[in-house]
Amino acid sequence: MYRQGRRLYGDNFTLIYRPNGTSFNRLGISVHRKIKGAVKRNRLKRVIRECFRLHREIFPQEADIVFSVRLGFILNSPETILRKVESLQSASRGKGK
Repeated sequence: MYRQGRRLYGDNFTLIYRPNGTSFNRLGISVHRKIKGAVKRNRLKRVIRECFRLHREIFPQEADIVFSVRLGFILNSPETILRKVESLQSASRGKGK
């Protein structure tokens, strides 16, 4: 996945995706251990999963997706993730990808 997937870089996070040959998306979440506190890491994962559940259409379609979070990622709500991913998608379309 990490070697063959395409990447979309955001503000302290990366979406790595590649087609999976099915008619649905699958999500994996990677949160760097430098983000201290299991409670904080697990909350990040819960909110990312909730955003994915509510807004599957904004993520790459028919793909396996890894949402990789790095130190410095700021999260207030699922809507924050929604805005960040939408801006990433629109930026990648603007580049002709």
